[in-house]
Amino acid sequence: MLANSVQHTMMPTTSYSSLRPLPTTTPRLPSIPRRDVCVHAAAPADTEKEKKQVSKNLEAMRKFSEQYARRTGTYFCTDKSVTAVVIQGLAEHKDTLGAPLCPCRHYDDKAAEAQQGYWNCPCVPMRERKECHCMLFLTEDNPFVGTETSITQEEIEAGTAGMKGM
Repeated sequence: MLANSVQHTMMPTTSYSSLRPLPTTTPRLPSIPRRDVCVHAAAPADTEKEKKQVSKNLEAMRKFSEQYARRTGTYFCTDKSVTAVVIQGLAEHKDTLGAPLCPCRHYDDKAAEAQQGYWNCPCVPMRERKECHCMLFLTEDNPFVGTETSITQEEIEAGTAGMKGM
């Protein structure tokens, strides 16, 4: 029988005839690299060519979003900054991956997901069931639905202003 004054928990070793104390310190877990889970603004463009490419894809995603909303009978969110952030994320993925991969999901391998196409905007759930995880395209029964299917470049800049340099 063990006395109450024993400080260590005893555990058997390979031979059950001897006991050894467990360490009193907690082992450190290895650090886990941080993964991108949410939309990030594109890094500032260094050259004039990069700036034009970023703005070209941002404008392309803005026009695509407006046309797709009108064509599908969906609307943008009442909070235009939600729309702006999603469009910015789509443009960033188009810049870096060559495809408008949904910016609101976590991916272990973004490049592979972009090649597969399932989560490229408009994603399969949006095309099949009008379910937009990003809240870019909202149906009339959504409590956050707005009345507009257009957004200006100025609204995108204002809605993503807090994201610069993240």
